[in-house]
Amino acid sequence: MPSTVSSLWYVDASDPVGVLRAHPGPDPAAAWALARQLHPDRDVVPAASGTMKVWAGPDPESIYIGCYPGVTVVCSTRAALPRPTKLPELLVRPLASEHTYLVSYDLSLGWGAFAEWERGEFRRSFSASRVNILEDEGMPQVWERPYWAGEYPIELEPGELTDPQLLPFDPPDFAGAANQEWLGFRYRGKFSEDALTPDQIEVCGFSLFPKGEAPALDEPAAPVTAERNGKRGLFGWLRGKDRVS
Repeated sequence: MPSTVSSLWYVDASDPVGVLRAHPGPDPAAAWALARQLHPDRDVVPAASGTMKVWAGPDPESIYIGCYPGVTVVCSTRAALPRPTKLPELLVRPLASEHTYLVSYDLSLGWGAFAEWERGEFRRSFSASRVNILEDEGMPQVWERPYWAGEYPIELEPGELTDPQLLPFDPPDFAGAANQEWLGFRYRGKFSEDALTPDQIEVCGFSLFPKGEAPALDEPAAPVTAERNGKRGLFGWLRGKDRVS
């Protein structure tokens, strides 16, 4: 399952998982149109596609989109924000959707974030490393209660010393719980044998180029890889006191 996730979901369907199960293939034309809409200052070129098991956390020069009836997912570094309330307006509601959800995390850094908007109106956001809350805005929701109560504590490695400021939960797991609550599946682990998993959700890939610098149509852009540019591009803001070794 993906070790990094940087995702935005635009949802009108009452049963997102049901939509994703019933429509295993996304609409590539709609995905390309949305990619261009979100990057008016870039040339957008179709590139390698696949599933969210690989492309949920892309590099800064690519974007992965899955357009399904009533459910659209955008995987982009622009969702990897230390403060989700700073998400650009263009990304909050590009499709006039009923709900917008942001879910991002990085396992190696112990960081996780989530946010919710309803018809473009902000409702809730959270972002933290294991020892530092970066943002906690809006009214906490009922599903959060067990995490704040310490029912899902951080599992330390053998010999790892506890920090007195350690949160009562692991932020990536907290973000995963938000995804489960809102979208009905988890990026990591399965809550049931028949649960939807990221390798079952297909997305269309696109490479981003400066205006006028995209390769000619008869020279397809080289597929980008999930490791390109490493963590500096996707989570380079998380350093210093916010970084957890």
